[in-house]
Amino acid sequence: MLVEEIMKTEVITLPPTATIKQALFLLNKHKIRHIPIINEHHQVIGIVSDRDVRDASPSIFETDDSNPAELEHEIQTIMSHPVVTIHPLDFVEEIARIFYDKEIACLPVVREKNRLVGIVTEKDMLYTMIQLTGTHVQSSHIEIKVPDRPGILPAVTAIFGKRRTNIVSVLVYPYKGDADYKVLVIRIQTMNPLPVIQDLREAGYALLYPNNTVGLNQ
Repeated sequence: MLVEEIMKTEVITLPPTATIKQALFLLNKHKIRHIPIINEHHQVIGIVSDRDVRDASPSIFETDDSNPAELEHEIQTIMSHPVVTIHPLDFVEEIARIFYDKEIACLPVVREKNRLVGIVTEKDMLYTMIQLTGTHVQSSHIEIKVPDRPGILPAVTAIFGKRRTNIVSVLVYPYKGDADYKVLVIRIQTMNPLPVIQDLREAGYALLYPNNTVGLNQ
């Protein structure tokens, strides 16, 4: 899946000379958490978060001024820069690592000459991961311990194919404690996985979940 498939293209932005007060207004009005700061060429030069604005705003206990001077400061005085950006043709699975490594909650999407074309937030990423794992649809969850060797995945999925079972998602994880094995996490679109589970056992595969014939997960 590519970034262009999940990014939002309607992005609220501000120039660097906008005030903190303007940023605060937009954050509250549109219920967003980040605003990219762009120059006259629509290039990303910074970004501000709701936390940046909150930290720069006067305390709520200060009541002697209804329009404090701090809010009139230019947004460029508090924006973060340089900005980590991504491209529309980047893979979603790879930018998830950027979110994790950089500990950030928003990534502007840029094309040629650093021009802003969209934005991806951690909420967008979380929803995309839900879709990729298949947990957004009713399904049954099966975990299988398999040898880490070529051809094992088609061999396992062939068992599902014989039952004409629709596979919603397939994930592959390392098996803890033994690098010679992997764990296949397969979600299938059936509320009665017992027949295919029995087929897997008869084929000699070790099921980690369910590890017995009761308590099947939906």
